[in-house]
Amino acid sequence: MSDQPEFKFTYTNLLHEYESCLNAGYKVITCKEYVEWKKVSAQKEKVLVNRVDVDFSIKKAARLADIFARLKIHATFFIRLHAPEYNPFSFEGYRIIKRLINEGHEIGYHSEVVDESVIWNEDAVSCLKRDIDVMNRMFNIEISGVASHGGMTGNNNLDFWKNRKPSDFGLLYEAYDTQPEFNLFHACRYVSDSEWTRWKAYHNGQLLKDDRRPPSLHALDEPRVLHILIHPDTYFENHFYE
Repeated sequence: MSDQPEFKFTYTNLLHEYESCLNAGYKVITCKEYVEWKKVSAQKEKVLVNRVDVDFSIKKAARLADIFARLKIHATFFIRLHAPEYNPFSFEGYRIIKRLINEGHEIGYHSEVVDESVIWNEDAVSCLKRDIDVMNRMFNIEISGVASHGGMTGNNNLDFWKNRKPSDFGLLYEAYDTQPEFNLFHACRYVSDSEWTRWKAYHNGQLLKDDRRPPSLHALDEPRVLHILIHPDTYFENHFYE
């Protein structure tokens, strides 16, 4: 697919991507709503599971919220607690996250418990329980899911879940877990901007090699479940370094 046009990661283009998916008949839902959709839906409708990993910029997350508000759709925003790049409990960080909650978005935990365990020499289970408790109390919510963050430490935070279940911690899901109650990654068309300057895609857990199409073009294939993962840090008005 070398003839695919280059995608420019502007806020305007991202807005058009979501508009195109909506026009293609997709119902946009959160990760928590996907759990409910699997339980009660006849599953004939096409759904777009909307996930946002806030890796580096909480302020840019607010720009994505502007887009979602315009389109009247929601997302699951996974928030880090220990990022050096932003503080979710700062005046501005807290204000933005409370805005997301008040506008109906789901807040999840972008977990780094293996990193915490290694760096702090603390038990990873205790770290996760404490982090969940801190988030719930600080924002007056009860989070339903976590997504393991992939950072620069060389540790794999997803390893924590090899022999554990989200339900062990009162959670409905981990973003890549294979429990039948969730199992999203292996039952969807997954499209992500995680390579920063280009899209990548998986179908039912298998990489679609050299497929750099944006979500709107994947929507033309009409997968029943289209799962979009985006990062606020990737997008801009005019250029990446603005």
